[in-house]
Order: sequence, then C-alpha cells, then structure tokens
Amino acid sequence: MAIRTGAQYIERLQKTPREVWLRGERVGDVTAHPVFRQPIEQIARLYDMQHNPAYADVLTREGAAGRVGISFVPPKSHEDLVARHEAFRVWSEATLGLMGRSPDFLNTTVMAFAEAPEVFARLGQKYADNVQRYFEYVRDNDLFLTHALITPQIDRSKSGSEQAEQFLHMGVVRETDEGIVVRGARMLATLAPMADEMLIYNLPGLRAGDEKHAAVFAIPIDTPGLRLISREPYDDGTRNTFDHPLSSHFEEADCLVVFDDVLVPWDRVFLHGDVALANAMYADTSLRQHTGHQTGVRGLVKMQFITGVAMKLAQTVKIDSFLHVQQKLGEAVAATEICRALLVAAETEYETTPTGSVRPRFEALQTLRMHLSSSYPKVAEMLQTLGAGGLLMMPSAEDFGSEIGPDIAKYFQGADGLDATERVRLYKLAWDLCGDAFGQRTLQYERYYAGDPVRLYAANYKFYDKTDSFRLVDHALSLAGDPVEAVARARAAAGE
Repeated sequence: MAIRTGAQYIERLQKTPREVWLRGERVGDVTAHPVFRQPIEQIARLYDMQHNPAYADVLTREGAAGRVGISFVPPKSHEDLVARHEAFRVWSEATLGLMGRSPDFLNTTVMAFAEAPEVFARLGQKYADNVQRYFEYVRDNDLFLTHALITPQIDRSKSGSEQAEQFLHMGVVRETDEGIVVRGARMLATLAPMADEMLIYNLPGLRAGDEKHAAVFAIPIDTPGLRLISREPYDDGTRNTFDHPLSSHFEEADCLVVFDDVLVPWDRVFLHGDVALANAMYADTSLRQHTGHQTGVRGLVKMQFITGVAMKLAQTVKIDSFLHVQQKLGEAVAATEICRALLVAAETEYETTPTGSVRPRFEALQTLRMHLSSSYPKVAEMLQTLGAGGLLMMPSAEDFGSEIGPDIAKYFQGADGLDATERVRLYKLAWDLCGDAFGQRTLQYERYYAGDPVRLYAANYKFYDKTDSFRLVDHALSLAGDPVEAVARARAAAGE
C-alpha cells in the first residue's frame, strides 16, 4: 500500500469502529464527532503532505513496497540523521509542535524494535520474527500508532503485583493456544481514538513479582474488549478559530485504556513474563535515541513558536524597549538555541549500531528532554507575565461586528498604529498557548513528557560517565601534593 493519503486514513477510521467513551457516552463514528473531527483533519493533513511535491522527497523514501515514510527508514549516516531531522521539522511545524504524538513518533519506535531483533530473541526467535513482521506491516500500510506506557495512579508506593487487586495494572491473565489474555488498565494513550493500532510496552522499573505485568505487544484499536475513556476535552467542537486558534485545531485526546480480557494473538506478542528483559528492552534497543530524536525536533519547533509569540506580543505594546523585558526574551532565545545545539550535538556525535545503522547520541538527547521539561514551562510563565492583564481583557470575536465595534477598534489597538483585530488575534493566540486549559495541558505534557524530572536528573547523575570529570579533579588534586611537603616548599620559596 505504501504511503497513505489523508482520505485513506479517515476511511480506515470509519471502517474500524472502536469503543471510545467521552462524557459518559459511547462515541459512534469518531471522524464525525465534533471533539475528534478537527484533530483527525490535522493528522490527515500530515498524510497528505507526503503526497505534496513540495514535501514528498523530504518526508518519504522509496522502498521495496513503494514509497514509505522516512521515519520508518533506519538511518545509515550523519546525512540520513539530518534528513530525518528535516522531515520531523516539517511535520512539527505543521502542528506548531503542539501534537506530541504525530505518527512519526511511534514509527521510529517500531523501526527501533526491528533494528534490534536480538533483544527480543532472548525470549525466543519467534518473538524477534513477530517484531520484524509487525514493523513491515505498519510501514507498508503507513499506519498510525498510539501507545500506553503508564500504570494508573492508584497506589504509587506499590508495584503492579502489590496493588489491592491483581489486575488494576494491566497484566497477562492467562495464555491460550490463540495468544495471551490481558486485563487491567494503562494510560496515557494520546490520540488513541483516532489511531489505527496501539503498541504496549514497559518503562524500566518492574520488580520481581511483576512477571504478569511484563508484556510488549500490539493490537488494533478496534480489538474486542479494548475500551478508551477519553479525558474531558478542552474544545467541544464549538470554539471559533479567532478566540481559540490553537485548541480549535490541535486538541489531543488523552485516554485511559481498559483491557477487558483482551485476546492478543501470538503473532502480535513481542515479549511477556520476563521482568529483566522488559526492563532492559528500553535501553538495549535504540528506542530512546530514535524517539528522542523526533521529540527533540518537535520540542525545538515548540520552543521557537512560543518564543516567537512572546517577542511579537512584547512588540505590540512596545514593552520590548525595556531592559528587563529584553532580558526575559533573551533567556527564551537562549533556551531555544540550547535545543538546537543539543540536536546538532546528538546528530554529529552519532553512534553506530551492530546492524550498521546509526543513531543520535543518547546523552545529548536526554539532556534536551530534561531541558525542555523546565525551559518550556518557564517561557510559558514568562509569556503570562509579559501579557499581564491584557491577556485577561481581550474581547470575543462577536464583539467586533456588534454595536461596540468602534470601542473595540479604539481601545484595543496596539503601538505604532497596530489595529485592534491584529492585536487581539495575537493576544488570543498567546492565551490559548499559555493560559487556557489547552495551553496548560501542553505545558504539563512537556513537563512530564519524558517522565518524572526528578528521577531523570537523578538517573543522569547515576549513569553519567564521570571519567573525564574525575580525571580533571585528580589532576587538580595532584597539584596540592603532600601537606607537609607543601608547607616546606612554601617556606623555602619565602626564604625562611
């Protein structure tokens, strides 16, 4: 089949009814529902870009089964990493970096799995074969995947096997001739109602006794017994684009996923029952590097976007002439350029895998992830500060064509003759990004995107290669020498 069009993506959604719940009601056709319709159109637009002559050679490559998305293609050189960066950038800019789970993200995951068959073969060759076949299936049909990695926040002090009920956290209930049967729940399945398939795997941290909860597999979203419970939407489909330019386009549904004794066929099972292997898989494949590459490019675009909004907002009322405002904007620019520099470092200092593929350097990408978790919220808070009360005072779209239109035009204009429509449009954009519930979700998403920042920074210390740092410290310590001899040398130098 090779690369899909947006219409083919939507048609597949219509042909695969799924169990989606929103505000206590089961959704029928997600493509027609007002909450899901606009995000689906945005994803369809990404697929259409693959067929646009202006982007096709950036976003796709020729494969054995036809053209495929570049995110499915293992990079073999620094030039390939740069080309993939450009493809990530094009899709990220189309969504302003606000859709963190665009299809290219998990495309890189299944590619990373297929590039490391030996990891899954530790449990048996059939699991490695399953991974390879599934990767080819997703690639050749250009499918859109979501995933759910996090266990429900019930009792965080206990592991999955220690919860009050055995399968509050998703786990394998039993094995059958047809496959494994799983029960329980996972979160945070972003964009799940509009995805084709769901990929399940574990983050490191399983403990002895969690064998039933160690499982890696993939299933179609319309699999019987798979239930998606969507959070409350920030856009119910009635928001106008002037007042809410971002939330009316880029709302990402996040879901709790309930597995009600779901049968996963054996050919869709990649790992199960092995805690050590489930914990090791995340690092032993190139998953972290390839997903981190897409994450980093998207994060750079998102930082460029919010920094640009802050600079434009400051110019509309000429507060950018004040030194302290210039300082804040300069900090935002510096934070953005750190993202760019870390991506360049990751791509330039690439690592070569046993298969001959290359991957960006993990340490640079992980530093970028941690940087985004703190820098993006900081710039969002800065945007709130610069907008001040103006962010709270903007009129609605309906006001412009009403009797009070002249008042709006007069009192909401900006500096240097900027008309009220342009100024209000910008402030509405800023509020959607930094103040509205939609904007707060994108902030929280970035803060915890890669996991708990405290644990990330702690792991950064624990696993950091300290050789060079300690070598410099040891050199400095050698300069001190023995205390008695040091005193004697000092006295001799003083002529005592």
